[in-house]
Amino acid sequence: MPVISLAQTTANPVQASSQLIESELQRLDECIRSWLSSNVVLVRQIAEYIIASGGKRLRPKLHLLAARACGYEGDKHILLAAVIEFIHTATLLHDDVVDESDMRRGRETAHKRWGNPASVLVGDFLYSRSFQMMVEVGDMRVMEILADTTNIIAEGEVMQLLNMRNPEITEADYLAVIEHKTARLFQAACELGGLLAGVPPELRQALRDYGRELGAAFQIMDDVLDYSAEQEVLGKKLGDDLAEGKPTLPIIFARQRASDSERAILDEIILNGGDGRMAEVMTILKRTDALPLARQRAQEIADKAESALVSLPSSKYRDALIALCRYSVARDH
Repeated sequence: MPVISLAQTTANPVQASSQLIESELQRLDECIRSWLSSNVVLVRQIAEYIIASGGKRLRPKLHLLAARACGYEGDKHILLAAVIEFIHTATLLHDDVVDESDMRRGRETAHKRWGNPASVLVGDFLYSRSFQMMVEVGDMRVMEILADTTNIIAEGEVMQLLNMRNPEITEADYLAVIEHKTARLFQAACELGGLLAGVPPELRQALRDYGRELGAAFQIMDDVLDYSAEQEVLGKKLGDDLAEGKPTLPIIFARQRASDSERAILDEIILNGGDGRMAEVMTILKRTDALPLARQRAQEIADKAESALVSLPSSKYRDALIALCRYSVARDH
């Protein structure tokens, strides 16, 4: 497997991968704009607001890169990349309503600006529009993968809701949620690239494994950065997850290694909130080495993702997938 050093690139791997598929990303933008068209002004307004809010578009990029890594030469991957982005955007709209989040990517959330009913309904519009787009692809296997994926994401949302305000959540509980909520869409994005290219079942399985592990590593690092990134870079308040009653992996590790008095502090904040107690939380996280431990777990999972790509043919697109895998843990936002 070729070794790619982040230090050897002139841009971070997200930017480098974007340059590799620049023309396809331009076509993706055109596709998104076209399918966002609606006679209902508010639908178009909210959908464009969140899609244009500065996200990495990592999931559609993974799909485009996976398709090219498998030798696909058609154009259906553009439409499927837009479907994947629409599904992701719909989950963001619904997430922010459930979590009552005020900021995302450094901007007001849609529910903060337009209210909960409009955000939920536009999220529903994006889900239903994505299924109209799947029909255009004309492949029942695509429909099956994405229908299963959206259902599993919804299950993950409910699982997370059940875990809220529960200090006793285990690492296994946490990993089950992120496998449903985050990793499954990564997995689908990558597998669909292989499906379009008609690769053998073992290569599709390799892409599934890569996407699933990458998505899990990516989410763990998001949860680490919730306590360690610069707020301006992160685009939201630090400690938001804990304030919302979500015991993510850093908190789970901290509770395992905390003293009785420290554990009591964390449990009280999980149960009741504690926007003004971040200094206490950070002291506990530092003393228990919870953030390095969570980073280590993310690295272990990212290594599994990279190993899954060994069976893919060597290409610049596979190299980009490997670099994104390493970036998922090395990033600062």
